[in-house]
Amino acid sequence: MATEVVKRLINVEEYHQMGEMGILKPDDRLELIHGEIYEMSPIGSKHASIVNKLASLLNELFKNKAVVGVQNPVQIDDRNEPEPDISLLNYRTDYYASAHPAPADVLAIIEVSDASIRFDREVKLPLYASHGILEYWMIDLGNNWIDVHTNPKKGTYASIRRYLPGEEIPLMEQTLSVNEVLILR
Repeated sequence: MATEVVKRLINVEEYHQMGEMGILKPDDRLELIHGEIYEMSPIGSKHASIVNKLASLLNELFKNKAVVGVQNPVQIDDRNEPEPDISLLNYRTDYYASAHPAPADVLAIIEVSDASIRFDREVKLPLYASHGILEYWMIDLGNNWIDVHTNPKKGTYASIRRYLPGEEIPLMEQTLSVNEVLILR
C-alpha cells in the first residue's frame, strides 16, 4: 500500500518551544517562514553598517512616533515569524514587551539584501504583501539602489519605485537620502 509523504510544518508556538528547550540556540540566526525554519545568511560589514545607520536615522526621525525594530521578530501569522533587518512599528510605550508586533503594527519593513536578494524578493515580498504590510523596502547592495514596494493587493505590491543615488525616499512625511542610507560618501 502506497502512502503519500507529507511535510510537517511547525507553528510559531512550536518554534518558540524549540528555543525554550534549547533545540534552537539563542545565537542561531533563524526565521520561521511558511512553517519552515530558515537559516539566515551571515551578515557582512557593509550590510551591518547600513542596518546600524538606518536604525540611527529612523530613531532620530521618528522619536516617540514609531518604534524601530532591528533584526527582531514580527509575527505575521501562526506559521510566519521573520526577523527583518528593520521594522518601523506603530509607537507603543511598552515597545512591544507584551508580544511581538503583528502586521497591523507594522508601518514599514526594510531588508538589506545581498546574498539574500532572491529570497527577499521571491519569498518575503509576497508574504509581506499578502498580510497587508504597507511598505516594504529592499536595499540592493549589489546594485546600490532601493526598491520601495507599496499598496499591497492580493499577495503583491501594486506600486514599486526604484530609488537611485542622489534621490530622496519619502517615508511617513519624512525623507531619507539614498546616498546616506547606502553610505556612498
